[in-house]
Amino acid sequence: MQRPLADEIRPQTLEEVVGQRHLLSPGAVLRRLIESGTDANMVFYGPSGTGKTTIANIIAAKTNKTLYRLNATTASLQDIKDIIADVGTLLAPGGVLLYLDEIQYFNKKQQQSLLEFMENGKLTLIASTTENPYFYVYSALLSRSTVFEFKAVTAEEAEAAVLRALEVERGRSQLPLDWEDGVPLQIATACGGDVRKAINAVELLSQAAQPREGKLFLTRDDASQVAQRSAMRYDRDGDAHYDILSALQKSIRGSDPDAAVHYLGRLLEAGDLLSPCRRLLVIAAEDIGLAYPMAMVVTKACVDAALQVGLPEARLPLAEAAVLLATAPKSNTAHNAILAAMGDLQKGKSGEIPRQLQNVHADTTGFDNQQHYLYPHDFPNRWVEQQYLPDTLKNARYYEWGDNKTEQAAKSYWEKIKGRTL
Repeated sequence: MQRPLADEIRPQTLEEVVGQRHLLSPGAVLRRLIESGTDANMVFYGPSGTGKTTIANIIAAKTNKTLYRLNATTASLQDIKDIIADVGTLLAPGGVLLYLDEIQYFNKKQQQSLLEFMENGKLTLIASTTENPYFYVYSALLSRSTVFEFKAVTAEEAEAAVLRALEVERGRSQLPLDWEDGVPLQIATACGGDVRKAINAVELLSQAAQPREGKLFLTRDDASQVAQRSAMRYDRDGDAHYDILSALQKSIRGSDPDAAVHYLGRLLEAGDLLSPCRRLLVIAAEDIGLAYPMAMVVTKACVDAALQVGLPEARLPLAEAAVLLATAPKSNTAHNAILAAMGDLQKGKSGEIPRQLQNVHADTTGFDNQQHYLYPHDFPNRWVEQQYLPDTLKNARYYEWGDNKTEQAAKSYWEKIKGRTL
């Protein structure tokens, strides 16, 4: 049975690894640790197909420890106990190097079972995860490990792996294998930073290639079909999901409509309709706010329309909302005001509600049966000065006028009515 191409060409040395120059360039900390034959505990964090397993294998080859591999999606507590039972025996005289893939799927008890043996040095752990380890890895385990973050591989870096895979496929093929100009870079670009995905695409293309003039020929059209949608990383419950939502909001906040529709498109292409609807409503309130109050009304209408018609038509009203919000004037004054007010409340600053603001029924009994509330509509310009905040906060200022046209117009109006600079 022929080995999978990705496994056959897996790098055996650091020089063969593509990408991760911030970790593996000469003098980088991880490279120095590997070359010294380290037995340090590590957590590798980053997207799939970026070399985490490959580098763990290279580390294992440089140690005298017996290598065990577990995948947390299928491993159990008994699997850990079985591995630990080998520590100090003839099966693992120098100790155990455990490569634990997808550690985020281990619960706290399973992760805790590793601690004792990590501390006495009998077990060296290299764990990998595609999720933020500071959210998913037990803190005591993290404190005994060093976290290294792996980055998505660039298209230019991945192209080297694709060319290597193509040469291996050329050697495997019974007919001469060739390809159109641009095919390697097209595959590398479509892989979205996942080298394993790119190599798998090469293998699939080679298997599907049709003979032409006595040789197999890989075309850009075939590469496009094999690689379609593969560049998009998306996990509805994972970091990629929240990264895209964060990028959407920050792009709109930064008034970049092109980036806004790009990130909106990523969410919609993945079939996620609810998340962008919710986030666009938040953006309308948080980032546009009082600079253009109608933005919330328009966004709500667009969201309602999107939810009513569903995908794919929903992309149209949502795109309108995204572009409107990105190009609208911005104000976060209401956002800052409520955060400041709640900040005081969380510090215990509240106080009694002034009597003139209490409910009327409170005045029917008691020593003081007069509310002393001044009804603004009974006064010129519908305003009269009176205290609204509790005594302990009567001088607090939470809201600061924004410098946009709408809020400055309101400020000028109230300065005129109240007869003072606000």
